[in-house]
Amino acid sequence: MQVTYNSFLPTYKTPFGAVTQQTPVQFTIGIQSVTPVKQVDLCVAHDGQWDDEATLPLRPVSPTTYTTTFIPTQVGLYFYYFRIETATTTVFYGCVDGGYGGPGVQYVLREHVQMYQLTILKAIETLPQWYREGVAYQIFVDRFNNGNADGHVNAPKANSFIYGRLTDRPLYVRDEHRAILRWDFYGGNLRGIRAKIPYLQQLGVTIVYLTPIFEASSNHRYDTGDFLKIDPVLGTLADFDDLVTALHQAGMRLILDGVFNHVGVDSKYFNQAEKYPTVGATQSKDSPYYRWFTFIHYPQDYDSWWGIRDLPTVDKEDPTYRDFIFGKPDSVIDYWTQRGVDGWRLDVADELPDDFIAGIRRTLDRYPDKVLIGEVWEDASHKLAYGLRRHYLEGGGLHAVMNYPLRRLIIHVLNGILSPAEWWRELMTLKENYPASTFQYNFNNIGTHDTPRILTMLEENQQRLRLAVQLLLTLPGVPCLYYGDEALMLGGKDPDNRAFYPWADADQAQVQFVTEWLHWRRQHPWLNAAHFAPFYLADYGIGYSYWQGDQTVLVVINVTTEPRTVTSHDLKLSGLPLDLARAIQHCLVTRTIGGEQCRVIENFT
Repeated sequence: MQVTYNSFLPTYKTPFGAVTQQTPVQFTIGIQSVTPVKQVDLCVAHDGQWDDEATLPLRPVSPTTYTTTFIPTQVGLYFYYFRIETATTTVFYGCVDGGYGGPGVQYVLREHVQMYQLTILKAIETLPQWYREGVAYQIFVDRFNNGNADGHVNAPKANSFIYGRLTDRPLYVRDEHRAILRWDFYGGNLRGIRAKIPYLQQLGVTIVYLTPIFEASSNHRYDTGDFLKIDPVLGTLADFDDLVTALHQAGMRLILDGVFNHVGVDSKYFNQAEKYPTVGATQSKDSPYYRWFTFIHYPQDYDSWWGIRDLPTVDKEDPTYRDFIFGKPDSVIDYWTQRGVDGWRLDVADELPDDFIAGIRRTLDRYPDKVLIGEVWEDASHKLAYGLRRHYLEGGGLHAVMNYPLRRLIIHVLNGILSPAEWWRELMTLKENYPASTFQYNFNNIGTHDTPRILTMLEENQQRLRLAVQLLLTLPGVPCLYYGDEALMLGGKDPDNRAFYPWADADQAQVQFVTEWLHWRRQHPWLNAAHFAPFYLADYGIGYSYWQGDQTVLVVINVTTEPRTVTSHDLKLSGLPLDLARAIQHCLVTRTIGGEQCRVIENFT
């Protein structure tokens, strides 16, 4: 028996990808069998409702083609496969192992079947134009620039150390249990960012995303001490207001990091070391903050993030904590958003309940043109966290997530870990699984404060780095550059990836290269709203095309080191409209693409 189905193609499934509730979805499958086919069924189950699997018979529309229409009634995920019965056998057809879309495989036993995913939304999101057309830049504030004329460090913390030179490599001082003994600081501050706005403008940046800036003990500040106070090492509230004003005057927007899953052990809320005059949770069960935390044995044993005792976990179900973060008019979200913040990135979004995220979103929606982004490392459309499916992308939650899966695809295809065909299939699966607004406007990166530097990941190959930058700036989504990647900074795992920006000896050729591509992206604001389809070239190339009206862009990259001359046989253009596929063939066949070279061709049709 030969079964033909491809979830990527409208011939077999339409409409493509995620749809809203009650949208009819038509499925078509091709079957060629020596033995007459008795019955073909589409088997569909809503996520978790495996005992209520629906069976929809497919009707024949030709001797070898069968079709049916399914109308999803519930928001969330459906999973489906096909069952084909003949007089002698029953065959099952599902997706390939790993959950990838596209062509599937036949299974003999039902219990072995991998099911296709169908994402159902309650609403289609509309994101602010400044975000949709933006180019972002992530700054680890302590490591970017010191804006004090004499270079002094603001309000040094007790029991910390300050580097002797800004060129020193980052280093943790740990005790015998690997706990941090003394936090290290270079002295980057808010005034330093303010002073570098002209540089960011020249680079082409329109959005600045800052790692946490609220008072904390550490240099990274994911251990919040006071949600309503700027860390004195970074400056004052006046410095913050001045930075916001200056960014807005420069036509730029600001996204802050919201760390609402846990706080610092020495925060005003927990106050283990009694640094704050407030009565913290560890000092009295009568503390207004006591109910925010889960104690196993009071006060010394408590729930903490991944067992890190410096980061006691907050009970996100507690109504007083919810009121504090987003529920009351003077909430944390309200306070900073009213001061001009344009968006929030939620740290460890998987550990925040869906209705907690929805509450933040409702508060944020009271202000015009704000955006909410989540830190998610996997395909967020089907993320499972602590045994629960997450629903934060189905409408009314997150606008977008940090696109770590795309980062992995970029690195792996450039390093030869993924073949072009595998790269294509995984990218198409992301496009199919995500809401269109998420795929088009995800917060893309090739490196962050939580990953090794991109140049290090690419084995210090500067040409591959240029390809990674070109991929970041030409793929769908909002590109976000990690500070210093435009200066050829190297760095392994934290803390090595958090060195101070090398202002004195940044590689100017690379800075200029990145600048040209950031400006190229800004000159093409229509890309994210355009039609997009990836393809690949045999075993050596990847490509994709955008088209909208009479505007077209074609991107082709030879990921190998050898020059290749394109043949018609090389081009794998499945899923592209026929006239566009012909135009791509006409444009590329007989063209030679150099080793590790990117070609961008505009208006090629």
